[in-house]
Amino acid sequence: CHIDTDGVKPSGSAPAVEVAKVAEAPKAEVKAEAPKALSMLRRKVAERLVAAKNETAMLTTFNEVNMTPINTLRNEYKDAFKAKHGGIGLGYMSFFTKAVTRALQMYPDVNSMMDGDHKIAFDFCDISIAVSGPKGLMVPVVRNAENLTFRGVEADIKRLAIKARDGQITVDDMTGGTFTITNGGVFGSMLSTPIINPPQSGILGMHNIIERPIAVNGKVEIHPMMYVALSYDHRIIDGRESVGFLVAVKEALENPLELLCDNNPKKAFEL
Repeated sequence: CHIDTDGVKPSGSAPAVEVAKVAEAPKAEVKAEAPKALSMLRRKVAERLVAAKNETAMLTTFNEVNMTPINTLRNEYKDAFKAKHGGIGLGYMSFFTKAVTRALQMYPDVNSMMDGDHKIAFDFCDISIAVSGPKGLMVPVVRNAENLTFRGVEADIKRLAIKARDGQITVDDMTGGTFTITNGGVFGSMLSTPIINPPQSGILGMHNIIERPIAVNGKVEIHPMMYVALSYDHRIIDGRESVGFLVAVKEALENPLELLCDNNPKKAFEL
């Protein structure tokens, strides 16, 4: 092949301005990688999460809760509750904890765990509550939650949250739970599939409360709604038990006056 160079002229030297521009061109950004060893706590959490995925037959079932009845109760009694109990607030977590312990007693398989080829069933409800601390996510345990009042649950959660915030949570505080509640809603999560906290067999995920339209008696109304999720180990918990458990939680939360307060909120809230 032949290239005709007759019409090609030398370009000559580059103008000084162009040379200066090249000299002033920014240097390519140097990206640095700084490996950082995981803390002992983070390594332990990682091991447990991987074990939960690899060693359980984990499934998740979902439902939704109309939060209007709880909001109505809280709005009516939260100020008196806080004044009576030394600054302890009447939060959502006590309602959920009591709804969960009620449902666990109705569906005991959810309150059990695998031990080799055996099932260990518990006749008490030690509820692990996921809280955030400076060292990451921790799950301290509210002991014998089935026997606690609203004030007792809120006081214990406040005590454990302060210990987590101050980095004073101990191994004993996080050992021995039979079921876990986690609340991604505090970070704005609308829906998630929580991962089981081994060796437990179930975990309830709370989520953000969002006002949205729902059908009520054939009419469209706006209500504060929350999606709830139950992740469970299908090796030990069947679909009937898992769905029944979550429906029982929903029923208690949507009828707290009767099912959680025995139609006497002043007595239930110790006012």
